[in-house]
Amino acid sequence: MIEIVNKQIRIDGKPQMIMCGEIHYFRLQREEWQDRLDKLKLAGCNAVATYVPWLCHEPVEGRIDLTGKTRPELDLAGFIDLCQENGFYFFLRPGPFIMAEMKNEGLPYWIYDKYPEIIPVGWDDRLATTRTVDYLAPGFLKEAKRWYQAVMEVAAPRLQPNGGNIIAIQLDNEIGMLSWVSNGPDLTDLVLDDFAQWLESSYEQEELTKRYPFDLHNVEGRKAGIRRPDESYAPALHLDLGHYMRNRFTRYVDELRAYAEEFGAKDIPFVINIHGTGGGRGFTFPIGISQLYETYDGKSGYISGSDIYFGDLDMNTFQDLYLINGFMDAVHDEHQPLTSVEFNCGDGNFGTTYAGRYDISAADLKMRMCVAQGNRLINYYLFCGGRNYVLDEKPNDGNDRVAFTGERHGFAAPVSPEGELNYTFGRMARGIQAVRAVEEKLAVMKEERDNVVFAFIPDYYMTEYRYPGSVQMKAIYDNIEANRAHWSWETMARAMLLAGYRFGAADIQNKPLRAAQVPVLALLSARYMDGAVQRKLAEYLREGGRVLLYGEVPLYDMEGEPCTWLAEALRLHHVADHSEALHQYPSVIAEEWAAPRPEVRTHFAQTFEAAGDGAETFLRLLGSGQACGFELPVGQGRAIVITTRYNTDIGLYRTALERLGAAPGLTHDCPHHGIFMTSTRNEAGERFLHLLNLDGFEKSFCIYENGGPLFDGKKVVLGSKDGVMLPLNMEFGGIRIVSSTAEIMGIGINEMTFRLTQQWDRIVIQTDLGILPSAQYSIETHGSSQHIVSNKHARLDDRMTIQFERPIRAEKIIEE
Repeated sequence: MIEIVNKQIRIDGKPQMIMCGEIHYFRLQREEWQDRLDKLKLAGCNAVATYVPWLCHEPVEGRIDLTGKTRPELDLAGFIDLCQENGFYFFLRPGPFIMAEMKNEGLPYWIYDKYPEIIPVGWDDRLATTRTVDYLAPGFLKEAKRWYQAVMEVAAPRLQPNGGNIIAIQLDNEIGMLSWVSNGPDLTDLVLDDFAQWLESSYEQEELTKRYPFDLHNVEGRKAGIRRPDESYAPALHLDLGHYMRNRFTRYVDELRAYAEEFGAKDIPFVINIHGTGGGRGFTFPIGISQLYETYDGKSGYISGSDIYFGDLDMNTFQDLYLINGFMDAVHDEHQPLTSVEFNCGDGNFGTTYAGRYDISAADLKMRMCVAQGNRLINYYLFCGGRNYVLDEKPNDGNDRVAFTGERHGFAAPVSPEGELNYTFGRMARGIQAVRAVEEKLAVMKEERDNVVFAFIPDYYMTEYRYPGSVQMKAIYDNIEANRAHWSWETMARAMLLAGYRFGAADIQNKPLRAAQVPVLALLSARYMDGAVQRKLAEYLREGGRVLLYGEVPLYDMEGEPCTWLAEALRLHHVADHSEALHQYPSVIAEEWAAPRPEVRTHFAQTFEAAGDGAETFLRLLGSGQACGFELPVGQGRAIVITTRYNTDIGLYRTALERLGAAPGLTHDCPHHGIFMTSTRNEAGERFLHLLNLDGFEKSFCIYENGGPLFDGKKVVLGSKDGVMLPLNMEFGGIRIVSSTAEIMGIGINEMTFRLTQQWDRIVIQTDLGILPSAQYSIETHGSSQHIVSNKHARLDDRMTIQFERPIRAEKIIEE
């Protein structure tokens, strides 16, 4: 039995960490399967994931081969069974779309020939430039149902509740992504008819007539009005189209789930894959959340998973991953856990040019941050490479293979197409093994948070369909993009994390916003914001909420109409907007509590006059003296507002948050920054301290919690690009680890193995089991505690095993 409860994945009642590797059975010779599974065991994983490519299994209509009769490597049942024989759970991803660099994104060629109406038509009657389809076209759904029937006939008997090893099924893949990246919304005749019905159910007729000056029932007029919108209603269309597409994707997902359940797939979670990282960064990832959150938000039996595709975790990218996880969790219910179903690993050499090379720390550090934030499933994608075979019915497209990457595929994976381990494998495996060693603890832990929450507004990321000819659309969404990400989230989120803040996120658009649950809100704000969201923020402030606003105070709603609910609550009157220009270098000076600070160059400032009693200005433009930084009382609450592009001044943001009532619980004294810290706790009070060094040089520092020193005030050394999970107050049978500078790597019958990290590691233990002496360590007794001090330098040998006189009474024994 599989349950999704309290942010946990429970299998037969036991919370689990699922560490998974993606292996494409159809890209390997059948005799290679066992070798790749052996390497997955070597890495420490406990699950296998794979796509099931419709293109491969039914290249000719009506001839589905899932047993390997046409090609031995297409025996899906055989592969799943082999995985179970090797002790692996299984994560099934049957599409219909799979992407994975497959031709047609994994759909058979004959579908497009048989149902040409499924090919979308978009802006200005242009055909789609990608191989996407109209998801709800009857012809496509008919064939998708038949495909699911065939796959579920294999899968249903092998579900974990039925005695098998399949623990989850993904429904389609990256839904909506192809239309977004190509700016090619699906506007077929069928979709426009459905859209018109949705509009009529969403608006009163009088309002609808005002919004759209054409007859929605006139087919030709509707086509022209929507595919080539007039500027007078283009912003309204953009907003409505985005909301409608969410509804459409939800219906598609529910349709696929109904097929799966009809054919026997029950009592396991269904997974929605969220796309969006690009260009090595996470700025656009929330677009995927915005598109798809209605498919799973608050729905029993669904979980969502991220696609994490950026390389090294460093000072450029670390806040991206932290925010991605926070925003995903913001739209989950109280039970849905975080997962990552495409967690990029390997060396980054996707073009076989030896460019884009990742550091060995890339997968390890990203995994550690995700686990610290509550990810319960990590699927390493792609764990091993393979080969793309030639289709029997050749499409004559230049290579005639099932995919467009050539013969070899997954050449950047930790395991090459030929089965060789690349340089990233060892470090990735070390991290996985560290998680598996303490998985019964991690599987139930939650991140500890400080009294600040990051705001998430889904409609700020609903920018994927833009009519190319609309000046208004461009103005609105250029401004939103400028304020929702890039400089803005880099500046504020990075400063908060470097200051030591641990924070989650809140969907302030769709969910209640109460000061009791959200003491302090960090808000990235644009010039445009929905009126209902503005009113919610104003009420939150009046009732005692506190807001740190960075960006612009909104003056318009999301359709470009004047809307100043929040500005009026703040009692700020807009004066002017200032931007840098040729030979113009606007600069900002600090005063009051923000002073003394050096003058700071800015490329934009929105200035106001503060009219309320008690308002205090702390940032002004040099020369004009116009104000762009304010501290303002609002009802029982308070706001600090920064409306200029300020730099990543860690001290400024920390002071601002502390003035609002949020202090960081974990701090350190390293002058070089580049340290990420957070902590997790279970209900018993057991904890892990998670530390990452994001830079390529060693750092030595003291760590403080709520002002008091940890580790008796001794400095901790964290190696170049290293990460650790240090246990605090943790019980393993008859052993209590009070603190440790070494990371647990294995628990045996009567021993515990650690990864050393220091010149002399110190593990503080309380136990009556009796500790056997060893040349590896010295034993010091301090009151009721015993201090195990390593006798070897971590750089020379980083493994140390403590042996006990009697067996450890652990619930689960994990050998290293």
